[in-house]
Amino acid sequence: MLDYRIRTATTAHLGEARAVMLDTVYRDFGTGYVPRWHADIIDPESFYMTPPRHTLLVAVDETDGTVAATAALDARGPAHPPNPRWLAERYPSGATAQLRRVYVRPEHRRRGLARRLVDGLLDFARADGSYRAVYLHTYPHSPGAVGLWQALGKVVCDEREEVPGGGSGVVHFEIPLA
Repeated sequence: MLDYRIRTATTAHLGEARAVMLDTVYRDFGTGYVPRWHADIIDPESFYMTPPRHTLLVAVDETDGTVAATAALDARGPAHPPNPRWLAERYPSGATAQLRRVYVRPEHRRRGLARRLVDGLLDFARADGSYRAVYLHTYPHSPGAVGLWQALGKVVCDEREEVPGGGSGVVHFEIPLA
């Protein structure tokens, strides 16, 4: 079994973290880089390292020092549009810790890295003391994502079933903060 260290990203990790994120949006999501959705991937320092209530965690493979996985948290709630209005109102910016970019390279999956990273993000949110809720969204076709999030929280909106025309096919979750 490989050893991994979960840590707050430094500027030295940004290139590899960005590569993990970009590889995921191209390989797993099939969207490629879309500026309005992925600006944080290109500039993770401004989005996750500079604001005091945001963070970017990485899982570093201790055998070779490479970044195997990423996970981020910020204080931006879901926007309307594209998300349903009631969802944006339920999870307002500032009071909501949104989990983002929980991505694991395929060769490092099924080793508990995503869960360990999320535990670190939840610890960060609790220590902040100002967040009232933890929110995230995922795509059902993202490998392992729905199962992980169902184990950690509850579905608050499955657009495939609750939004006319299936919305954007996203599943929205709330993770308990306590």
